[in-house]
Amino acid sequence: MDNNSWLIVHGNCLKRLASLSAIFLYAITANAQSAFKGLENLFDTPENYVVYHVDHPPVIDGNIKESVWQQVNWSKEFVDIEGRDKPKPPLATKIKMLWDDSCLYIAAQLTEPQIWASLKKHDDVVFQDNDFEFFIDPGGSTQPYFEVEVNPFNTIWDLLLTRAYRDGGTSVSSWDVPNLRSAVKIQGTLNDPSDKDEGWTVEMAVPLKALTTNSRSQRPQEGAIWRINFSRVEWDTEVVEGKYVKLTDDKGRPLPEHNWSWSPQGLIAMHYPERWGYLQFSKQPVNSVTFNLPYAEDQKKYLWLIYYRQKQWYSEHKVYAATLHDLGIDEHVSINNKENTLQLEATNHQFMAFIRDNQGKEMWAIDRFGLVQRITDQPHE
Repeated sequence: MDNNSWLIVHGNCLKRLASLSAIFLYAITANAQSAFKGLENLFDTPENYVVYHVDHPPVIDGNIKESVWQQVNWSKEFVDIEGRDKPKPPLATKIKMLWDDSCLYIAAQLTEPQIWASLKKHDDVVFQDNDFEFFIDPGGSTQPYFEVEVNPFNTIWDLLLTRAYRDGGTSVSSWDVPNLRSAVKIQGTLNDPSDKDEGWTVEMAVPLKALTTNSRSQRPQEGAIWRINFSRVEWDTEVVEGKYVKLTDDKGRPLPEHNWSWSPQGLIAMHYPERWGYLQFSKQPVNSVTFNLPYAEDQKKYLWLIYYRQKQWYSEHKVYAATLHDLGIDEHVSINNKENTLQLEATNHQFMAFIRDNQGKEMWAIDRFGLVQRITDQPHE
């Protein structure tokens, strides 16, 4: 065979190989997409916010017009909690954040033409009024996590959640955020239906050490990422004898509240921590950093896919699926052009799933309670 013939044959082989590789990658992608079918609302990409460090923090008085707040951008306005194709909320809500070595600072602006509130005791069930809420999971493991709610009276309900309610978690209302500082400022009049208000603003300083769940410091390093989300509860009301009264159905029960959130959850439930937005800490100059989603977060999507499919399977069969094949999930997936392997270990009433890239650089696991953790040992073969 002369050199020209050899080059032609060699070139054709390379073309066939490239074609087969493309077909293989397409098949992996197609299988991955089909595995998520029906759960798309739970896998929309969450919002993100880069929070910048300040040397001189804001004064917590409810005034969010001071100069320290003006240097950072507002978030996008809140959307319906379900996200996809739901109507835009009729009232605007947005947030800003800052941090220093001691606190995370939160500012919120809520447009509201009729401001009312009734609850004044600490740890009252604040969402029975119109309220503003935030949820935070510093470790990103989903358990435990923290929730704080506030109404226009600046009444606080703060609680620790051992894990999500869906997984048998309990709320600990006796837990308080030590040294939490908060303030509310009303742009209008509270509980006065005779006039039209503009809205109310919230300002909070949340001590970082209050969110410590182990012996390690919770002071973030450059680029550290926490999970966080914000919610607003809004009730439909009418004025009766000069007072705000919730609208009711034909059985006298209050109509369901409206739930608006910064990062859409994909369903009417804030207690899906894996659906919260991303908070990235930085000490770089303001507005100089671009959010970067860690590779591990893309890996975790497949763990949550297994978790959701297992919960569906258990609901139908009263046992967990024994194999990934039962769940319609392929054990090989490509993430950012890196091949990853999924593995499932299951008995009738418990399971653990693993994902690792074939270079062995990242390995994560999830259990039946939704606990996500990085591990170093290989799963049992």
